[in-house]
Amino acid sequence: MEPEETTTLRVSYDRVAKHYVEQIFNELEHKPLDRALLDRLADDVRGSGPICDLGCGPGQVARYLSTRGVDVFGIDLSSGMVEQARQLNPGIDFRQGNMMSLEDEPESWGGVAAFYSIIHIPRDEMVDALRGLMRVLRPGGLLLVAFHLGQETIHRDEWWGEEVSIDFLMFEADELDGYLKAAGFEVEETIERDAYPDVEYPSRRAYIFARKPGSSSAASKQMPI
Repeated sequence: MEPEETTTLRVSYDRVAKHYVEQIFNELEHKPLDRALLDRLADDVRGSGPICDLGCGPGQVARYLSTRGVDVFGIDLSSGMVEQARQLNPGIDFRQGNMMSLEDEPESWGGVAAFYSIIHIPRDEMVDALRGLMRVLRPGGLLLVAFHLGQETIHRDEWWGEEVSIDFLMFEADELDGYLKAAGFEVEETIERDAYPDVEYPSRRAYIFARKPGSSSAASKQMPI
């Protein structure tokens, strides 16, 4: 049975799914660093397996990655978000799922774009969640995770005029670095930036590239045939 906290989160996102599209779907047009980092992920993973847009929402990240010529699919807890993603992005596979209990086959993903999908995971469950990503990533698979920098938890009971109950967790970069390493990832780089004015919530952002140990896709492509 689904935990009560998970049900509450899922229902909350179902309620704001259409508003989310209106407010968020086109935001990558105004985020040059995000696009550059997604380009880097696509270049690294291309040809070595599909990239999962984890916590895909209406699919704007999956849509962008698809234009970079990689195999991509999306997973979201909210059926309302998945419905919006399917309507907006025909030709890309989207399905409902929980990142805390992924059902995909071991070592079946080439990469993961986790853009603000970890911000609802309690700290004491973070390492287990990241170990779940390790399980489904192929050796050398690359994770790009984006999150809000800080230590606080922001709770909302109302969002875009809808009744919700959502906690948004912020993390320090060193803190998440530690969780990733505890889960077995090799952290390659951390990038930080200030918020883009008039585009997004005014929090400082961080992005971490972390790799599952093993032969990297980039290295395998460089080997002579």
